[in-house]
Amino acid sequence: MPIKSFRGKIVDGGIDTVSLHTNTGSIGYRITKFQLMAQNPAGENQESVVKIYSIPQSATPTATVDFSDNTLLGVAYMSGDSASVTAVQETIIFDSEIFNQDIYITHSELSASQACNYYLELEQVKLDINENTVATLKDIRNIASQ
Repeated sequence: MPIKSFRGKIVDGGIDTVSLHTNTGSIGYRITKFQLMAQNPAGENQESVVKIYSIPQSATPTATVDFSDNTLLGVAYMSGDSASVTAVQETIIFDSEIFNQDIYITHSELSASQACNYYLELEQVKLDINENTVATLKDIRNIASQ
């Protein structure tokens, strides 16, 4: 199936919505790539935590990562130091998770209040009626439990 890509710049404390929902829900998605880059990679110190969720996030984004949260689809950490021109990036994607609704990207910047660029690739997966129902019900259950 085809790959869909998304890119954007998210402010510190921001929440972006990636619109994926359809009327039928017959197309599912799986995250295949998630990358971060500082707004000014060589010029400033930056330490960002960017997370992807399967349900809307209402609280202010934090840098705390909790892998037991079943609504977390992936997380990326990026750190850059302009004085020593070093950069660290770590990304973890739960690639077995298939979803068919919108996803939500949050950003928490630890060093200063700077924006962060992100790049996201999603593999499209054709869902049969049973998979469609399971994916949709899972999202509804997760929203209701929050």
